Amino acid sequence: MGHELRRCDVAIGLGSHDLGVATRTAELFHDGWFPLIVFSGSNAPTTVDRFPRGEAVHYREQALSLGVPDDAVLVEHAAKHTGANIELSRALLGTREISSVMLVSRPYQQRRAYASCRRIWPEVEVVCASQDIGLEDYLAGIGDDDRVINTVVADTQRIRVYGEQGLALPQEMPADVWVAYERLVGAGYDKRVIANA
Repeated sequence: MGHELRRCDVAIGLGSHDLGVATRTAELFHDGWFPLIVFSGSNAPTTVDRFPRGEAVHYREQALSLGVPDDAVLVEHAAKHTGANIELSRALLGTREISSVMLVSRPYQQRRAYASCRRIWPEVEVVCASQDIGLEDYLAGIGDDDRVINTVVADTQRIRVYGEQGLALPQEMPADVWVAYERLVGAGYDKRVIANA
């Protein structure tokens, strides 16, 4: 989303198949952008083989291996989608005074995460961050082009659908983006789209 980084009260690292989210969160912690991290995520069919103990647990282990102190990391291990990541992380933070949140996600998840957070937790300022990486390098790092393309397609659909359903702030979808979405679905990249939406 092109957000300029600014200091926040907490970072929420959104669970997924991409361990780079945890790596980026650790880098941002060491750079002083926030004093506390919540890693959020259970498992999905696309992550259970890679992260058998849960996305957030593996993210925490990655952050600790990169020098983040144990007492700076909380784990929310039940969330199964982005909305739940936000809701359950907010609940885990309890009575702490939180006025700003940095959402750390996969690069292509920023817009959907932002819209979900603004709907679910409207009183906080939201900054989005991710690895600064081009598509080809990202695909090479993940090592599974089909997984990434299917997920990008599904995220694009969810931006529209969740906005229409009131689960996230509605966002304008450029016509050429939607045409690209439809072409990719037509080419068979529909493994994670919501049926009949």
